[in-house]
Amino acid sequence: MRSLEVLEVGPSALVQDLGRTGLGHLGVPPSGALDVPALRLANRLVGNPEAAAGLELLLGGFSVRANASCTVAVTGPPVSVAVGDRPAGSHSPVFLAAGQTLRVGTPDTGLRCYLAVSGGIAVEAELGSRSRDVLSEIGPPPLAPGDVLPLGTPQGVPTGEDELAASRAPLELVVPVLLGPRDDWFDDAARQLATRWTVTAQSNRVGLRLDGTPLRRKEDRELPSEGLVTGAIQVPPNGLPVVFLADHPTTGGYPVIGVVAAKALPALAQARPGTGVRFRYLPA
Repeated sequence: MRSLEVLEVGPSALVQDLGRTGLGHLGVPPSGALDVPALRLANRLVGNPEAAAGLELLLGGFSVRANASCTVAVTGPPVSVAVGDRPAGSHSPVFLAAGQTLRVGTPDTGLRCYLAVSGGIAVEAELGSRSRDVLSEIGPPPLAPGDVLPLGTPQGVPTGEDELAASRAPLELVVPVLLGPRDDWFDDAARQLATRWTVTAQSNRVGLRLDGTPLRRKEDRELPSEGLVTGAIQVPPNGLPVVFLADHPTTGGYPVIGVVAAKALPALAQARPGTGVRFRYLPA
């Protein structure tokens, strides 16, 4: 059986594909890779369909041994990659012979690297996806040393780079946002939201928690639970917003002041604690 043996996992290593769509009415979050373009690119580089399952590596520090020949690619922020003691580089296809070890270092900027393998990670799917959902604990558990990951049958031909390699993650992000549906609960919502926020260490795959000047409400009441979408900016009673990411709950009882444009979510997925965030209002 084609497989990879996990040797080191770093802070967190999760199996992720493009997620579980269309199950929100059952209370199931979408999950999937937080930096979708990075996973799609990694899969293309090794000849996989873009939706194949790969690995999402928080701050790298990951290594595996190939139990059969395969092609791998690492994407996301620039990061050191080595086959045994030989540097291999990220954002390009890398061949592993049976018995060889791949090591992924720690990126200088950004948070999440993505590792794709020819044939894809072929763990058992749950509710139509191989993604790990850290909120609902659906999908394969976080990886640990000694785990053996089955690989599927290669379907395509590995390709060279089809995009420019990723640049360093910026120290400050300008994030486009649509106001609503509950922006009318806040005094001058667009102005308040446009101040500078800072990503906190309490952020995870569920949501990006921000620190700054608390948002002021003009409504002194609470909501019944409402549906939530990925990118929703929910404001709890302390006035400090949370941007919901892929493992977010499907409903919530705090007002949503706005929703981040989908194209900005990959950059937020790479935002380390201390990164500055400024929301830019998009007219409806």
